[in-house]
Formats: sequence, C-alpha cells, structure tokens
Amino acid sequence: MAEEDGIVVDHETLRRWMLAEHLWNRQGKRKKHCQRRERKKHFGELVQLDGSFHDWLEDRGPRYCLMNMVDDATSHTEARMGKEETIWAAANVLRKWIEKYGVPRALYTDWKNVYIRQATTAEQLRGEVPVTVTQFGRMCQKLNICIIAASSPQANGGVERNHGTHQDRLIKKMRRKAIDSYERANEYLEYEYLLAHNRRFARPPAKPENYHGRKPSAQELREIFRLETERTISNDWVIRHNGLHLQLQPGNRRYGPTKSKTLVCEWEDGTIQVCYRGERIAFTELLEPKPQPTQTVPVTARVQLVRKAKKDHPWRRGYQNMKPWVSKRGIAGTLVEIRTSASP
Repeated sequence: MAEEDGIVVDHETLRRWMLAEHLWNRQGKRKKHCQRRERKKHFGELVQLDGSFHDWLEDRGPRYCLMNMVDDATSHTEARMGKEETIWAAANVLRKWIEKYGVPRALYTDWKNVYIRQATTAEQLRGEVPVTVTQFGRMCQKLNICIIAASSPQANGGVERNHGTHQDRLIKKMRRKAIDSYERANEYLEYEYLLAHNRRFARPPAKPENYHGRKPSAQELREIFRLETERTISNDWVIRHNGLHLQLQPGNRRYGPTKSKTLVCEWEDGTIQVCYRGERIAFTELLEPKPQPTQTVPVTARVQLVRKAKKDHPWRRGYQNMKPWVSKRGIAGTLVEIRTSASP
C-alpha cells in the first residue's frame, strides 16, 4: 500500500491503471543505437586532427603533446610533437600535411577553442551563435578547408585509435634512440617513424580520385599561417599590440586617418608586420619609460603659534564689568537697540 496526499491506493491497482494508459513498460529502456560512420572513399576528403598528451619521453623529458592527423579514407598519418595543443602546433602539422599532399577538403576536430569558438552560457541562453572564428579557423577559411566538430571521442575514432598505436610503438622506438627533446622527436618522426608507419598501416582508398587541392607556394603559406589582429591607430600614430607600443611611420600623407583600423600580422618566430588596406607600413618600437621611484618627502611638523590674549582683552573681563544691551522704544513705537561700546 502507498499513501500520498491522504489517498491510499494499492500498488496492484496503480499498476493496472498505468497499463491501461500505456505508462507501464516491463522492459528497460534500450540505449540509443549509434551506427558506425563509414569511411570516406577519397584520399583528402576528410582528415581527422587531434592532440594527445602523454609521457612520450618517459623520464627523459617533460610531457608533450603529439599533434596527429589521420586521413579518414586511407589511415595515412602525419604527426608533429609540441609542448602544448596550441594554434601554432595545429598550424604546423597542417602545413606539413599540405606541403606533402595538398589542401584537404575538411578537418574533423573536437570542440577545443583552438579549432572552434564555442558559445558562452549567456549566448546559449539568448540563442545567439558566435560569429567570430579562431585564428586557426581563419587559416582554414583562407585554404577553403571546412572544420567539422565531433560530438564525441568515438566519432573521431580513427585518430583516437592512432593515438593508442603511437603510445605503444613510438615510445619504445624513441626509448631505443634515447631521444630526450621534442626537436629530436620531430626529426625522428619525419625521416624514419612516419615512413615506416604509413607503409605498414596505410590502406588504399575505396576510389582512386585524390580530393586534395593544389599545393600553395611557400610565400602563399607564409601569408596564410600567421596570426592577424586588428588594432586602432591613436592620435599620435601609435598602436598597441601585446604590450608593445608601435610608432607608425607612413611613407606618404595618403595614410589613413587616426582612429582607423590596421592589421597586425605575427609569425611564430616573432616577426611582426603592420598593414593598412593591404599595404605594409614601417614602424619602430617605442620603449616605455621606466617609472621613477617616488622619493618620500618627510612631513615636517607645522609650527603652531600660540597667541595669548592681553590682560585688558575683553575676553579676560568678567561679565560684571560688561554693560548689558539697552533696548528702548522710539517715538513711532519701533524697537531700537542701542549697542554700547566695548570699552568701559
């Protein structure tokens, strides 16, 4: 028996009521069936990209991140070792892939902010979709590469399985080579490990057509793989960027007015360029003056003058010696106040 809100109903009666309303199910709810995604049929149609943090060098160095790219149709692999899963780490491995095979049509990534800018909680509540893209997303837009975000690790299973293979084989091979830095690890990856790995694990695509785009030139890749930030020109022709003060030096007076926008381009090696409407502008870096230490001036005590009243000062007289106020009425009946002098 169960009792709630003062109503007593037998559990068998409640079960029959629920069966009549189709609210009772003897079988448990089955899990949603997720069908395995089929591989793409063309080389370069879809490439999976992800980073794997692991103790790659064991006790010979710190933990690094292996940026791993795997072609969905052929399992062809390209990898680069880096310190973190940053924009430059993703850009470097993508650039290596493009230099070897060409521009892929799409990248399959996760929802990290390196690849896709996620909507904040406030934007989600308002139903807004962020329109800004990340620096890596802007690089892919220039290359006409579509970024597809995986909803789960299983959806990006090809690169996840590839991580496991590297964590088993690559660690042992680097241990035999006594590799102790990510620079040496990248040399080993490029000239030995990846060649042997692709010969063993890569497979031919279902269809022979190659979906990679043409390989851009070195100059075109340099113009693409860079960080671009808009900055406003101040009244004294100075822009601020990452704590730097850059004094612009326009070559002619056709230069844009103040308060307009310039584009600051930055490369991984620290090189900076400033462009306005596609034209490069020279600049010099201003050194901020170091703040001088303020010298504390000791506060001197003010000299207080003590003034004493004279003996014949009215303040020293008693009230007995002071004449009171005299009030008299005039002829017209008005009140006339006569103030006596202070002297006795």
